[in-house]
Amino acid sequence: MNASHTLGDWQPDRNLAMELVRATEAAAIRATPWVGRGDKNAADGAAVDAMRRFLSTVAMRGTVVIGEGEKDDAPWLYNGEQVGNGEGAECDVAVDPIDGTRLTAEGRPGALSVIAVADRGSMYDPSAVFYMDKLVCGPEGVGIVDIERPIGENIRALARAKRVDVSDIRVAVLDRPRHDQLIADIRDAGAGTRLIMDGDVAAGVNAAQWDSRVDLAVGVGGTPEGIITACAVKALGGVIQGKLWPKDDEEREQALAAGHDLDRVLHANDLVASDNAYFVATGITSADFLDGVQRRGPFLRSESVVMRAYSGTIRRVITDQRPQRWD
Repeated sequence: MNASHTLGDWQPDRNLAMELVRATEAAAIRATPWVGRGDKNAADGAAVDAMRRFLSTVAMRGTVVIGEGEKDDAPWLYNGEQVGNGEGAECDVAVDPIDGTRLTAEGRPGALSVIAVADRGSMYDPSAVFYMDKLVCGPEGVGIVDIERPIGENIRALARAKRVDVSDIRVAVLDRPRHDQLIADIRDAGAGTRLIMDGDVAAGVNAAQWDSRVDLAVGVGGTPEGIITACAVKALGGVIQGKLWPKDDEEREQALAAGHDLDRVLHANDLVASDNAYFVATGITSADFLDGVQRRGPFLRSESVVMRAYSGTIRRVITDQRPQRWD
């Protein structure tokens, strides 16, 4: 440490994410009894209720800009709802109490509870365009990858930047019919695929991490999930690029009427304009990214990740709680 800048001179500021993690923990724990029981609505309802209750204690004046909203027709955590205790800074709040409701209901790996927060007015408004073509990778891809280039070119360029063989590159893609040609092109380029059923937030964040088994996440997924992922990517120093992908002519017309340029490539700073952004996630079912909620002796153990873009700080949080608290 430079002698002119000692620890005594430095005043650490408050990390909002360490308060938010209690809300994702609560949502994950409340969803856990529904894992594998085939009822995704019950799981989501339990998670929404728990997250909302804990968010009410957080010192912020939050407005939900990405919530359960129209897509899930939920009565709570809807777009425009005010959350927090009414003190502190005004902020945009993006929530996904369960990223992967089907994964939870079927007992499959990779379900998360997620919150992202940034300065008020800084999160991109997709104006009801629910889908976005996305590309996400780690810092090695900065200035290297380009969503408008063929996937094979991006794979080869990223392999060179990472100093690995193309055959070592793994690409996460949602397993959907719309991606059949993309998957074939990835494999024709010599790379491997990591096909995922749901949960493209986890896939994108995984691709941006230095120690992940996934190097790149591509394809059409949720626009809200892209904005949430951007908060994490900004903390990780990675790359996210996206282009709005209207699902039909009606949505295309709505997007154009709202003034969106459907040819525009959106980067991290377009999706989240502020560097004062936070990303918090807690695992519900275990996967590469996070372990899910587990019974450990007399405790319920959860694993969370807490990121702040401004400082580039990434924390892993292991929490043991007595299950009686959740009865």
